[in-house]
Amino acid sequence: MNSRRDFIRRTTVLGAGALISADLLAMKSAIAPNNKIGVGIIGCKGQGWSNLNALLKVPEVQCVALCDIDDNILSQRMGDLQKLNIKPKTYTDYRKMLADKDVDVVVVATPDHWHCLQMIDACAAGKDVFCEKPVSNSIYEAQLMSKAVQRYGRVVQVAQWQRSQQHFKDAVAFVHSGKLGKVSSTKAWMYRGGTTPLPVVPNGAVPAGVNYDMWLGPAKKRPFNKNRFHYEFRWFWDYAGGLMTDWGVHLIDMVLMGMKAGTPKSVMATGGKYVFPDDARETPDIQTALYDFGDFQMSWEHNMATGMGLYGMQHGIAFIGDNGTLLLNRSGWEVRGEKNKLESVPWTKSVDRGLDLHAANFIDVVKSRKKEDLNCPFDAGAKVAIVSHFGNIAVRTGEKIYWDEAKNTFNVDKATRLVKPVYNNGWKLPVV
Repeated sequence: MNSRRDFIRRTTVLGAGALISADLLAMKSAIAPNNKIGVGIIGCKGQGWSNLNALLKVPEVQCVALCDIDDNILSQRMGDLQKLNIKPKTYTDYRKMLADKDVDVVVVATPDHWHCLQMIDACAAGKDVFCEKPVSNSIYEAQLMSKAVQRYGRVVQVAQWQRSQQHFKDAVAFVHSGKLGKVSSTKAWMYRGGTTPLPVVPNGAVPAGVNYDMWLGPAKKRPFNKNRFHYEFRWFWDYAGGLMTDWGVHLIDMVLMGMKAGTPKSVMATGGKYVFPDDARETPDIQTALYDFGDFQMSWEHNMATGMGLYGMQHGIAFIGDNGTLLLNRSGWEVRGEKNKLESVPWTKSVDRGLDLHAANFIDVVKSRKKEDLNCPFDAGAKVAIVSHFGNIAVRTGEKIYWDEAKNTFNVDKATRLVKPVYNNGWKLPVV
């Protein structure tokens, strides 16, 4: 058995806690040039970096390019990679990276308002794409992106990595077995305890090394404010959709899978800034949305005040059937049977790493070109993004909204106006 000293000698730290073994590095160096898959990352600070960590665990994957609008982040990530003797090219304009012939695969991990342009441009440039969720910041963008995937024939995996975890697959299979009886009610929720107010701060100077105009891209031109930058962007409608699209797409996705659901017939929602009424965020800190799918209903709840969610679970999904209720989250799943109807299934813990499995599945399909093997093909990501946008549009308008799929409109004009975004600063919605 190797000693701890031997273990440390044979591993290298990449970022926050990810270990790349010396044996894996040796395997990478032995891969024939024609078999290498060059990856370029757009957006390197947070989730993009986690995605790269997972992809680099696949022997064929080589990091050949980094792109970010923040020179400070690029410098930090280059330093991290140089510890592994990885020396990618760097870009501050993603379009120049897409012209790099060494880039085979692109990871889109920018704020949500950038996903549509960057994913479509990547597909048009002949690249396969690993796209962060939610796929878009609007219904119309998701629809455009779906058309682009079909037109350009690229492999596109959405980073809803729960679909690659075995316990999620097992739980969904149990729902499909029919043992729960008729499932008429489903729930998904996230109770984000520990959240603190985001203090209102004045606008300020753009930090050194940041191309703020490129960060804004098609979003409305505004002065720089640190509250809208990096991680906190998700609380502002210009760039994202709050907890509904941040966590909702992961959890609601399991409901749509389990119920084999289509598009909801109607949605109504309540919510607002009840927990931190005077902080800087725009998106609701408490929100409840109720969806009617015709043969079942789904509720979504989020609450930023407490971590004590439904059924004693901070986040989760519930399938409520005549015979019992299946509960599921990232930690595991169980079934609570109705007396004399269904035997309960004890809590089964998650034992695998979803993002690693998801990255490996993506690269397998990049090699095989069998798109049917993707664990989260683009249309699955688009479906749940659109459902989540429905919930946000309902809460923003304060109306019960009905969707007309043929016309691509809602019954309420102010809801329909939120279907298609307005692009600014010279950027145009793609034409597919």
